[in-house]
Amino acid sequence: MSDELHIGFTASPVEPPTGARRIAKDVADAVKRETTAVAMGAEQHPHTATGIVLALGALAFVIGYAMGRAR
Repeated sequence: MSDELHIGFTASPVEPPTGARRIAKDVADAVKRETTAVAMGAEQHPHTATGIVLALGALAFVIGYAMGRAR
């Protein structure tokens, strides 16, 4: 029965994406490349990645505290 469920559009579009679709595709590809690079860097240097995350968290806490105390 699952063999009968091969319906739908499975080919690529005839025309390449243009305008906003092309820009969105380019941005999505760039984000994928950068996240892969960050993940590989974190995998190779876990202590550095942990330190960066903790430092950013502490900085965000301090900024939030200072903004909350400001009148």
